[in-house]
Amino acid sequence: MGRTFFIETGGGHFDVNEAAMVETRQNFEVRLTTLGRKHAAMGNGYTTKMRDDGLIVIKPKRRVGRGFPLRGLLGLVAGFFVFKALMLASLGDITYNERVAKLQQGGQIQQAGAYLMQIDPTTRFISGFLDPLVD
Repeated sequence: MGRTFFIETGGGHFDVNEAAMVETRQNFEVRLTTLGRKHAAMGNGYTTKMRDDGLIVIKPKRRVGRGFPLRGLLGLVAGFFVFKALMLASLGDITYNERVAKLQQGGQIQQAGAYLMQIDPTTRFISGFLDPLVD
């Protein structure tokens, strides 16, 4: 083993080797945290490149599409069409159209809702599948 050095401070003795071990432990924790982040990033895929000196470097792929959530928007639109089809299947054509006509008599927001709630080919198609389930 190496020599142990003590530094006298106002509150007692301080072991230099102990200070080095604390610093080493802190560096280890930082390296461990960094490796954890890299490992999580590699879960989304990675690319390998060879540098000019021959060293192979592995880097995580950057996630593309961090902008607008297109998948969420498509799910919302599909859910809206399923809702309209469910209403059409449960109420029937005549009652559904009467309720849409009442909406058309309202203000601008109700008229916009009536426009969106009109029966369209997609709603009628989905309603055909839901008719047996609703009755």
